[in-house]
Amino acid sequence: MRRSKLPHVGTTIFSTMSALAMEHGALNLGQGFPSFEVDRVWGDLVKKHIDAGKNQYAPMPGIPELRNALVSKIKKSYQHEFDSSSEITITAGATQAIFTAIQTFVHPGDEVILFAPAYDCYAPAIEMIGAKPIWIELRYPDYQIPWQEVAEKMNERTAMIILNHPHNPSGASIGESDIQQLISITKDTDCIILSDEVYEHILFDQRQHQSVLKFPELRNRSLAVFSFGKTFHLTGWKMGYIIGDADLMHEFKKVHQYNVFCCNTPVQYALAEYLEDEEKYLSIPNFYQEKRDKFNSLLQRSNFEIIPSAGTYFQLLNYKNITDKSDIEVAIEWTKKYKVTTIPCSVFYPNQLDEKVLRVCFAKDDATLARAAEVLSAIGT
Repeated sequence: MRRSKLPHVGTTIFSTMSALAMEHGALNLGQGFPSFEVDRVWGDLVKKHIDAGKNQYAPMPGIPELRNALVSKIKKSYQHEFDSSSEITITAGATQAIFTAIQTFVHPGDEVILFAPAYDCYAPAIEMIGAKPIWIELRYPDYQIPWQEVAEKMNERTAMIILNHPHNPSGASIGESDIQQLISITKDTDCIILSDEVYEHILFDQRQHQSVLKFPELRNRSLAVFSFGKTFHLTGWKMGYIIGDADLMHEFKKVHQYNVFCCNTPVQYALAEYLEDEEKYLSIPNFYQEKRDKFNSLLQRSNFEIIPSAGTYFQLLNYKNITDKSDIEVAIEWTKKYKVTTIPCSVFYPNQLDEKVLRVCFAKDDATLARAAEVLSAIGT
């Protein structure tokens, strides 16, 4: 049998817990997908463009209409006008953009700085190249980046730093002071910043998203990744985009063209038309903050320690006052016993650090959140 490139990788925790939820008829607050209906206009828009014959290959970087719409959106959001022809590529979801960027700029023997807990698509893409993930731990309860440690781990082999903000799974966000420290640490280096910003519009309590695209000192060495699926509740469509300096994007497209070449054509036209109304995405923070606040208020009398999420549609629940069992044990046991599925946060650390924290997704309909909160509030009382 041939050697595996990923010998230690098995079924993801998301697949495992979702299967367990289905088997036991549990409310699934584990995997991060919305359970409510999307805007009904989406079906009409896609059908409109299918019927108009927009069914063949799109241009490799994406249709001009969508790229132009994104130039306008990014300029309003981050005060910089990118070039639609050379600095934007439409991708088959954010994960494809991240994988392609890593394949493009990381070489065998390189090092890539990652922050744990981390979404599980980063490290495998690095290891497949023969490069080395360099892990830096973020800790409960604030999950803030220890920039001094980042500076200490930078060296001539550091090819990339991967950021994710707002942060999955913790829901933490970063401020302008974090970006300034990143600028200082990477100044006069060849280090690429790959910034996973798929939750850019899901920030709460008047926080402002600090995209790397806002900062001139970072633009010539940064790539920012975004997700239409996360923004518009269309996770199954797998549509995203990546933005960066023309020189970086030139190299990115070399790999992209042999990966997926281009993305769903009628959906691109639908997205371009939908983006004409900026309120469609500017209203997202209030929409999800209402869900976060409602869910957390329903858990006020529970035995969980709850620090309100700063962003994303995830909330962490610390159960240290309920049991000493491991978070993996608890997640499995409560799915079977109480019919509520969560994700144990230790799986997001390479060393399985267990701080008695579970991640739940509140991108659910109100009835599901109310029922889940009722069940969770009864545990340990």
